[in-house]
Amino acid sequence: MTWVSPVQPTTIKLLNTLPEMHIAVTVDIHSTIKLWDCNSSDALATNNLFFPCQTLKSVFTKDAAIVLVSDTLGNLYIFRIPDLHLISTINVFPYGINELYCSPQKKWVFLSRKHPHILPKVFYMNSLLRRSEFSAPVSTVLNFSLCDKAFWTPRKEDRITLMSISAPYKVTKFVTFDMKLEEIGNQIIVTGYLIASFSLTDYEGRLECFGVSDKDVIVCSTGSSLLLFSIYGVCLQTFDYCSEEILRLWVDPFHVIVTFIDGSLDVYAWEERCQQLSKCYRLQNRRRLPRQSCFEKTLCDEVSIIRMVRNGRNPCYLMTYTLNIHS
Repeated sequence: MTWVSPVQPTTIKLLNTLPEMHIAVTVDIHSTIKLWDCNSSDALATNNLFFPCQTLKSVFTKDAAIVLVSDTLGNLYIFRIPDLHLISTINVFPYGINELYCSPQKKWVFLSRKHPHILPKVFYMNSLLRRSEFSAPVSTVLNFSLCDKAFWTPRKEDRITLMSISAPYKVTKFVTFDMKLEEIGNQIIVTGYLIASFSLTDYEGRLECFGVSDKDVIVCSTGSSLLLFSIYGVCLQTFDYCSEEILRLWVDPFHVIVTFIDGSLDVYAWEERCQQLSKCYRLQNRRRLPRQSCFEKTLCDEVSIIRMVRNGRNPCYLMTYTLNIHS
């Protein structure tokens, strides 16, 4: 343990970090935003929202490090790090924002609300940060309703894939858009061009987890299988697990990590010369845990895996692994 904050007067609701700056950002149930340097006992900066906070994200951009926050009324707020000065506020939707994703190099911000009559929006980040250069935020609407999740394509700054699941027929739809800045007269506009789409109807189980590789491969999971498709819907690879239940996926440019409900992990690597995965190894859960334990999150960088586990009602703890990397 290298640092612990003072006990807070109210429950912390959301947490996000910028490891490169040793910065942590918290939001409590009273919508108080605090910025911590993970060294001092006092917060570096504090700010407040008037309405309950719904999403939180802290990122680096070319201009500055920022915090993006949304509330239950559909407003997006952008604060500057390290003083939490409010840079920009915009009302995006008439209701709260469910999902907030920034593109890999933070050129774009994707925002969505799962609602049959509210379509996702993508904003040009510079128009939100450089208000003196833009008379209004520059954005576009993507014609794709009831969006469940979205994933920006790694190493392709302008490409995003969206997924929706419609009930009661369990039809899963994927669409891929390329975002483009265009100049008409003296005005800059954003256009989202639909480049691929397909639907899945004949797979058992609910396709809840998905990600995208930089080779335009969509990887998704049912309860007992791992599936790979091109963005055009061509099935590329299938891994069946039969009696094992997949809990969640981690997808990045290097690895796909499958978390099973018993706590085991399967680690895959992307093939360099084709649109497929190769299995590296399985990490068995060797720790005895009560049956009510929950593996809430799995994260990975190029050298390690870290996961958060909740043991029933007991506090969360972390489990870490170091990847075996062979040259």
